[in-house]
Amino acid sequence: MKVLLRAATIYNSQSEFHLQQQNILIENGVILYIGSEDQEADKTIEAEGLSVSPGWVDMQAFTGEPGLEYKEDLESLAAAAAAGGFTEVLLLPNTEPVVQTKGAINYIKSKSHTLPVTLLPAAAVTVDTYGKDLTEMIDLYQAGAVAFTDGTHPLQGADVILKALQYLQPFDGLLMNRPEHTRLTENGQMHEGEASTRLGMKGIPSLAEEVTVTRDLQLLRYAGGKMHFSLISTAAAVEAIRKAKAEGLQVTCDVASYQAAFTDETIEAFDTNYKVTPPFRSAADGAAIKEGLKDGTIDAVVSAHMPQDVEAKKLEFDLAEFGIINLETAFAVANTTLDLPLEVLLEKLTVNPRRILGLPEVRIAEGEVANLTLFNPAQNWIPNTESLKSKSHNSPFIGQQLKGAVLGTIHKGQLVLNDSF
Repeated sequence: MKVLLRAATIYNSQSEFHLQQQNILIENGVILYIGSEDQEADKTIEAEGLSVSPGWVDMQAFTGEPGLEYKEDLESLAAAAAAGGFTEVLLLPNTEPVVQTKGAINYIKSKSHTLPVTLLPAAAVTVDTYGKDLTEMIDLYQAGAVAFTDGTHPLQGADVILKALQYLQPFDGLLMNRPEHTRLTENGQMHEGEASTRLGMKGIPSLAEEVTVTRDLQLLRYAGGKMHFSLISTAAAVEAIRKAKAEGLQVTCDVASYQAAFTDETIEAFDTNYKVTPPFRSAADGAAIKEGLKDGTIDAVVSAHMPQDVEAKKLEFDLAEFGIINLETAFAVANTTLDLPLEVLLEKLTVNPRRILGLPEVRIAEGEVANLTLFNPAQNWIPNTESLKSKSHNSPFIGQQLKGAVLGTIHKGQLVLNDSF
């Protein structure tokens, strides 16, 4: 089938057509033509504000399959990802059982084969993510693991991190860790500050992130290798990573697209849809995140998609699980709240994640395979539960107006258009 994107603005700094408005003809998943001349096609996509970029990559998403399919399965996650403009998604290993065998890696790869989104398996660093014994990371890498992380279980032992960094170096593997000192965050519910004191909640101190970042950077400096910090949330962590990059360490990091959308003072008190980890922090932390994104300290923006069923969220705040769904709203939330130029935001959704994960570069050029996201950066829309593709509905953005709408994706020869389009 021939698909024509008519008068689409191209965002791809690696393309000669960057920032140009052109017609793009695609047949059987390959870009045949880019230019000003009109083309015959079986399906023509034309819309005000139509823009196109290389397909977006999410470096942080949770699926419940296997074991917790009632929260999210691979099919519903892929549908939510495509609706959010993502063509490739890195999956956390925290399923039941944990992704720590070649069979688990092959299961994800085989299920991904027919889906419109490429699901990228991340394997556990330690057995059962208990933080003690290392998994067979070489075998897992050869089976197709793209990165190594204990996901929602931050690595605590310095000896484990040191050994993992050394173990991964022969094949240039990537170690990912969420910086959190769990003894300092135990029983914490929200950011430690005046708001937590006023509400009578146990706080999650910024110190828990800052001391972990500092320690892990010291280990990286000693052992070598590559390290990626997931879900940075504090000003001090941003500054420490900025200095480490200037020093020449191979360190990268990401931030949840929603991290600066609220502060601990602006969240709806006791509404569990605002309960995330790391928590919404101070206005100063939010400003530091925005600055870190602008100057390149923070490399990528992620969805941090964490679906939770009603029984896990409709509870007292201290009993409810952490996390929100965000695959379908990640771009719009970032575009609305992070104050970033569009080109910079797209770089953190396309170029940088692929570089960090060692994925092939995607270019919008004639003869290239079409891996594309279609969107309108200026279109306002309001998420609602009826249109959500995710199985779970835990989100503070439902009913809120956001700026930046995804129109569809083209990937693996499959065209997926959103209902709104």
